[in-house]
Amino acid sequence: MDKGFTLDVGQANKIKLAARRAGATENDITRLCRGKMLAKILPVLRGLAAVNIIEHCINFDASPTVPEGFEVVEHIKAGQLKFDSTKIILMTPKTEFNGVIFGKPYQDQIKELSKRRKIIACNANLLDFYLANPLIIPDEWKGKSIVFWGTIYENWSGRYVRCLVWNGKRWVETWGCLDGWFGKKTPAAVLVNE
Repeated sequence: MDKGFTLDVGQANKIKLAARRAGATENDITRLCRGKMLAKILPVLRGLAAVNIIEHCINFDASPTVPEGFEVVEHIKAGQLKFDSTKIILMTPKTEFNGVIFGKPYQDQIKELSKRRKIIACNANLLDFYLANPLIIPDEWKGKSIVFWGTIYENWSGRYVRCLVWNGKRWVETWGCLDGWFGKKTPAAVLVNE
């Protein structure tokens, strides 16, 4: 190891610009600096190793996770798709009054947009994929409750949709009642199907 190594302002700026071009986030840079991650990357930079990109395939036709006491009453299928984060976008509901909307009209908005545009409401299989692969979840989603309208559940107390939220330490799921309120902090995850 070169004990005389220094990182001057110009080099730090080059790293910052390269990270920006690559779409890296602050969390990505933090992960790069943790533990021995950089030591694992150096052989790639020096031509001694190669990177294998993992391709994830999500089966939107599979039966979703069904918690005890619930049953699935709607499940939009979309086949088996190779995961591509650029095709998953968030759509904020058009609110009815005071910046909020009830769940059922919100769900109807998503269904109507699905008919008119080339989008598909993401079902709970994508939520399960994200929970199993939390490093893939965009940092910009923090502070929001992402709704997966493609799967609707029901139990004795009503109809519900599963949501993805950052609890300050990790990504977890929550539930939104179709009789409850939604707003700009509860966007829907939709798949651009072009």
